[in-house]
Amino acid sequence: MRPPHSVVGGDIALLTANCGRGRTTTLAEYEFGGGYAALHTALETSPQAVIDEVKASGLVGRGGAAFPTGVKWEGAFKALGQPKYVVCNADEAEPGTFKDRVLMEDDPHRILEGLILSAYAVGASKGYFYIRGEYQTPYRIVQGAVEEARAAGYLGENILGSDFSFDVELRRGAGAYICGEETALFESIEGKRGFPRVKPPFPTTHGLFGKPTAINNVETLANVPLILQMGAAEYRTIGTEKSPGPKLFCLSGDVAWPGLYEVPFGVTFRHVLNDLAGGMRPGQAFKAALFGGAAGAFATESELDTRLTFEDLRTAGLPLGSGVITVFDETRDLREVLLRLTHFFAEESCGKCYPCQIGSQRQFEIMNRITDGGSQPEDRQRLLDLGVTMTDSSLCGLGQTAGMAVMSAIRRWPELFTPVNG
Repeated sequence: MRPPHSVVGGDIALLTANCGRGRTTTLAEYEFGGGYAALHTALETSPQAVIDEVKASGLVGRGGAAFPTGVKWEGAFKALGQPKYVVCNADEAEPGTFKDRVLMEDDPHRILEGLILSAYAVGASKGYFYIRGEYQTPYRIVQGAVEEARAAGYLGENILGSDFSFDVELRRGAGAYICGEETALFESIEGKRGFPRVKPPFPTTHGLFGKPTAINNVETLANVPLILQMGAAEYRTIGTEKSPGPKLFCLSGDVAWPGLYEVPFGVTFRHVLNDLAGGMRPGQAFKAALFGGAAGAFATESELDTRLTFEDLRTAGLPLGSGVITVFDETRDLREVLLRLTHFFAEESCGKCYPCQIGSQRQFEIMNRITDGGSQPEDRQRLLDLGVTMTDSSLCGLGQTAGMAVMSAIRRWPELFTPVNG
């Protein structure tokens, strides 16, 4: 459960141990709870030892891509070329997602420690903390935490008396959803328009300013001090064998208690919905849930007992994404929901590749026609064709997932796309 008047709850409180109190955790409070102890320990070992421990933990990216964190770090560590960079991706713009904001506002030093540890592991002397432009309060809080860490000797030259030197620069986005994509984020930091790059080459060899770079999500970095404090073996006792560790889920929509819930991988969706979030709004019945944000897929009542793991959700045809779940009750018109989602992608497409630029616009136009009651017999097939084309042909993840929610709804409720007189 969660404390009264807090948006933070769950079965465990590891990543959110200092969250939900209505104020920011100070450096002294973070240190008192064991903060920066992992950094002290890491500096007495080798970068490879840190990488090996993170690899052994099974930690994968929590921003949606789920790429093994230790493998990414090792790639940047072994890559030729200097300088090397680490980047914290805090451009949290997925509709319904707010976990990174909570971590930044309530416990910024946990993220900073994770970023410093990643820099030590890959051999970086400079890092960037890229924060969504609309997040003005988190930006101010993280800025203050960076100054605190620098004054305490956790950033700067010869950190804690070691040979390791590292500092962080904050950057703010300008409201572009596409800049959550790692290479578009690099372009933004470099002062250019946020267009995604063609891959390969990958960031671990050719990233920010063309140099080896390790970029990680806020929640991913928050896991790192925990792993090094408790050890990979103990960390793996949380969750399941294939999905180890704690996970943050943003539950919103037509539920009694919308909020951020920390659970071990493996609990069921029903548990999070009913036991933690208090179930549906009074007097309303569950209709559907959108997993994975705007680029997600719909679950119905038959998926309520699905375990929240990478492997179980994959079997159910649902994306874990960044951990966002939006719940809809029986009063919601899913056509209206889809209209808003398709409008979002039509607005946010950067326009670099035609499948996404044109496909997202056509998708929105068709959904607009369907919602207005003027659907045509061919519209359902048109939407499927658009979805497949965008998925197979778009340059980056935005276009590749822009049709996922619509295609999921077509599979679940084909009647929504049928003309009234047809």
